[in-house]
Amino acid sequence: MIRTSLIVALALAAATPAFAQRANLPAEPAALGAPRAGDWRVADAENVVVIDTNRGVIFVELAPRLAPTHVERIKTLTRQGFYDGRSFFRVIDVFMAQTGDPLDTGAGGSELPDLTAEFTFRRGAGDPFVAVADTGGSQTGFVGVMPVMTQSPMLMAMTADRKITGWGLYCPGVAGMARGSEENSANSQFFLMRQAYPSLEKRYTAFGRVVAGLEVVRAIKTGEPVAAPQDQMTRVRMLADIPAAERPTVRVVDTAGPWFAAQVARMRAEDGADFSACNLKIPSEVK
Repeated sequence: MIRTSLIVALALAAATPAFAQRANLPAEPAALGAPRAGDWRVADAENVVVIDTNRGVIFVELAPRLAPTHVERIKTLTRQGFYDGRSFFRVIDVFMAQTGDPLDTGAGGSELPDLTAEFTFRRGAGDPFVAVADTGGSQTGFVGVMPVMTQSPMLMAMTADRKITGWGLYCPGVAGMARGSEENSANSQFFLMRQAYPSLEKRYTAFGRVVAGLEVVRAIKTGEPVAAPQDQMTRVRMLADIPAAERPTVRVVDTAGPWFAAQVARMRAEDGADFSACNLKIPSEVK
């Protein structure tokens, strides 16, 4: 089956001026220095995929809160060595880089069954969520490094499970699962966003985000299909499986911390009506 149908549309919702007060964010942009020791968190090695390519190394932090079965599939195939040597066979400059197909055609997959789509997730009052914009009818924010949009939390009191629907935003670096024409046809192929592409939202499962190596993703050779020789994932491992003596530490600025809140305030002041979660940078370090 062909897993390549992706098209353009939509724009992200703009933020309202009064939101900074409602979300307890600074009303004016603070001077933004370098993140301090307390502004960082160490990424869970069990949820970081390390992708060695001929262009460099890409680190993807997985988001099990948004897409648990897709995250488990990525982990399983990674640990099977399935992704080693797979090519980036479809790469569009202002869009994404697609890989994970043993046929390198868009028609292949693993021997495991196809996955049920996880285009959306349910957000509860106690779930980790950092709001950065509010339109009244919806909120935009972050679950870890994942940019997401949800229904208004005011609706929680009206739903049977006291939760609301959320979905991942396809910002630069977001990892999504490719699929065919059927919604429940994702299997092994995935793509890494080179730029924002909001028309994919609620149509393709977002399962993680590049936290280091986005410049590598953007350096991958383009083409539909890519002409030989194609860039490759030479080796793909879970960070937790790398021997301790060799394992790097991946640190990411905490989106729930004060440094990130100050960045949100600054960007809101600078961008005004053009403010977007996709424009917010989340610093990272790999040591």
